Amino acid sequence: MTIALAAPARIIILRHGEKANKWKLCDTGEQRANALAANYLGRGAAKSLFASGDEPAFFFAITLHTLELASPAVASWNKPVILYSVVPEADRDKDTQTKELNQRTQQAASNIMTNPALAGKTVVMVWEHKHIANAKLEAKFEGEAVTLRKLLKLDILPGVPATWPDDTYDYFWIVDFPANSNVPSRFSMVKQEFGAPYAGVPSNDWDAPNGLEDASGCEIKDD
Repeated sequence: MTIALAAPARIIILRHGEKANKWKLCDTGEQRANALAANYLGRGAAKSLFASGDEPAFFFAITLHTLELASPAVASWNKPVILYSVVPEADRDKDTQTKELNQRTQQAASNIMTNPALAGKTVVMVWEHKHIANAKLEAKFEGEAVTLRKLLKLDILPGVPATWPDDTYDYFWIVDFPANSNVPSRFSMVKQEFGAPYAGVPSNDWDAPNGLEDASGCEIKDD
């Protein structure tokens, strides 16, 4: 059976916001969610990532953190979030959760790249950063694509980082596909920069410290 080529024209990838714990974002992460809706991803955003007259076909998420980050922008478009859900459970070990994230990432990528309803559209993926790009994870599951970097064939393009850093929450990856092709033709990174009232939301350079301290109420080191 031949799988039809039905890739979106553009996929916008970003990470969830800063988190308080396994279940929710911290105040900074909540501010980032609102700032993204107002500045980049929401209807009428000041620096919209969508072309004039265009709108996102769908938003995709995978964890509670990614769902929370996406929600303000999605609500502005009166759209649902498509959630390939992996939720934290007290008795689930890390290896089991990683394998579930692997599987759900694979399922989401397959749907997005073969769904005719998304062909030529723009979609937004708010994702868990190790399953966007992580060299150690890819090495552990060698021969089985488990990151968006591998699943979307981003590794064939120049300038695509091998790993998304733990302290970096403030970038978009923008991937363009030519018509009738599932092979990406262009990759760019866009830094999230906010003015008032969101000027306090971290906007550090790629792989640079984000300046958050324990008093912020945010987890400082990602699990």
